[in-house]
Amino acid sequence: MNRLDRDEVRLHVDATAESLYDLVSDVPRTPLWSPEVISCTWLDGNTEATVGARFLARNKKRWFTWSNKPVVQTTEQGREFAFTRAEPGGGTIRWFYRFTPSGTGTIVEHGYQVLRPVPLALHVILRVVLGVRDLRGDLHQNMTTSLRRLADAATTQPEHQATTEPA
Repeated sequence: MNRLDRDEVRLHVDATAESLYDLVSDVPRTPLWSPEVISCTWLDGNTEATVGARFLARNKKRWFTWSNKPVVQTTEQGREFAFTRAEPGGGTIRWFYRFTPSGTGTIVEHGYQVLRPVPLALHVILRVVLGVRDLRGDLHQNMTTSLRRLADAATTQPEHQATTEPA
């Protein structure tokens, strides 16, 4: 069994670092590109990404749905957006998007770093109940899919269509 520690994927996107940052930091839009996130809403009266802001993320894998409450950690416009997901029994994982201007576009990095290990029991449950034999590989594929969908969103949707959901 392959325990998690860190991973990241990269993709060149024909969009500015600022516009990509604006997309990913507008967390209610996350279901547009994430293959597992089905909804995100700001909590505690927050309406935008600020350090310390929390949001409720609802995820789905096959027939199973679950929620978590990530906390925004980094909000560097056009450079990095990151949040930490810490749940009882689920370890602590810091997820990030980093943006590096490159030619006419931006290199986007999407990844995670495990700060507190995901318990072995959760790996077993994911394997037995949901058929996830390789959590690292599953997350890697999801990040790759997310970046491709993010690139599509960034290059096909006018910036003025960005909206946020009320908390």
